[in-house]
Amino acid sequence: MPALCWPGLALGLALAGGVLRAQPSPWQPDRGDGTYRNPVLCADYSDPDAVRVGDDFYLVSSSFHCVPGLPILHSRDLVNWTIIGHALLVQPPAGHFSVVRHGEGVWAPAIRFHAGKFWIYYPDPDFGIYVVTATDPAGAWSDPVLVLPGRGLIDPCPLWDDDGQLYLVHGWAKSRSGINNRLTINRLSADGLAARDAGTVVVDADKLPGWTTLEGPKLYKRHGYYYIFAPAGGVTQGYQAVFRSRAIYGPYESRVVLEQGGTPTNGPHQGAWVDTAAGEDWFLHFQDRGAFGRVVHLEPMMWRADEWPVMGDDPTGRGRGTPVLSHRKPNAGPGALRAEPQTSDDFAAPTLGLQWQWNANPRPEWASLTARPGALRLACIPAPASDNLYNAPALLLQKFPAPAFTVTTRLELEPAADGASAGLIVFGYDYAWIGLEAGQGLVERTVLKASTRNPVSTREVLDPDSEGPVFLRVTVDAQAVARFSYSHDGVHFQGAPRPLSATVDRWIGAKVGLFASAHPRVGLAKAGQADFEWFRVTP
Repeated sequence: MPALCWPGLALGLALAGGVLRAQPSPWQPDRGDGTYRNPVLCADYSDPDAVRVGDDFYLVSSSFHCVPGLPILHSRDLVNWTIIGHALLVQPPAGHFSVVRHGEGVWAPAIRFHAGKFWIYYPDPDFGIYVVTATDPAGAWSDPVLVLPGRGLIDPCPLWDDDGQLYLVHGWAKSRSGINNRLTINRLSADGLAARDAGTVVVDADKLPGWTTLEGPKLYKRHGYYYIFAPAGGVTQGYQAVFRSRAIYGPYESRVVLEQGGTPTNGPHQGAWVDTAAGEDWFLHFQDRGAFGRVVHLEPMMWRADEWPVMGDDPTGRGRGTPVLSHRKPNAGPGALRAEPQTSDDFAAPTLGLQWQWNANPRPEWASLTARPGALRLACIPAPASDNLYNAPALLLQKFPAPAFTVTTRLELEPAADGASAGLIVFGYDYAWIGLEAGQGLVERTVLKASTRNPVSTREVLDPDSEGPVFLRVTVDAQAVARFSYSHDGVHFQGAPRPLSATVDRWIGAKVGLFASAHPRVGLAKAGQADFEWFRVTP
């Protein structure tokens, strides 16, 4: 499947693309004194998996319906991460994801390095388990191959055994398959592109008293044991378990190895075991923080004398760790610089910054970086429904980057029809935006219960004579309350009257970004366009 690309708006894979490096970071986990604080990724990188190759670490996470998907992050020390690319520039099937499919698409993936290639196995719960490969994790990645078709197959992870046989473990989504709480292992072909059997259930947690919502398995082998790391108990209140056996198909014994305990880190949920070149062991997992998404924590990990792992802080040696809030950094060798995932974008590069995602597979006419050099031009795309952007595919969004932050942008709108609008948006099940609307001037708009047929909507006209340019700002506080403001000179900002309590979307946290829209009945050629000169994210 070819990747979508067009002059002026490649969804580029250059690390430096679109980064305003002078902007202060809204969240820095590296404390600069040899220690770090959690989360190491204070953004919605849910279901993280990671692999080390030499002295480099690579992380991938769920991306659901957002495109480009399967973000690839790089680190030299497991603390400082940057986005280097995406493994999925078009979500397959392309036609299915040409419209917004909230909560569908890429669920929990796994990344491995084998035979000189990077491999990502990822599930789409409505179609099956796919694989993509690359020799360079920054891309280009191969077209997705459907390895194991079927509904409800989720959370795959491969293991190349000592004899060369390739196995794949996966979980089940009850919403599609009617079953869950089970882990299944399939044999795959030598090339990793097809299943060789119908699969064997190796763990049935329905038969384990007190165990619920077992999912997210990761398959490893160490000292003759097969290990399956898997969370259970649910995303918000669950724990991390480990299963082990001397035989790939079991029987498996189990142990809880990481739980919340008396810490503020709820979950702790699904993640990845990685080691350093110096021989240390670490565990990356996520914590659900509501509107701020599923953020990523780093836990020290050790192997006990009884060959069971334990993560986090275990001062009594009971084998059940609790998450750390801060810790010394991993011994990962030289070359690690303080860094964080990209946020700000000056739109001066030939590609969009890697932090941006659309709500569906993008089309060439949605945007351009060459129509007005030094600015991002968004076409006013007719929305699927009047006065509701919830299912609008042409929303350009990025993750909340910190527990509190501010975004500022500069907008000029050239409407060609009444009802055309553009602005700065905070998006979720509920959303709000501030911007310009043809015939109304400068407007603040809030839509609650946007995912329903009858959303609650309010429009506040802030300046009916405003045509632009205008400076727009949103400040999000630690309670996920978003407050909008505007300015005509970029210095003096006037607050808008209606704050929004940001909400999640389906399986993902709230997002912030840009849009340009038109009435559904307006043709694209007559709708108008909006120019954004920059997008700045600050603490």
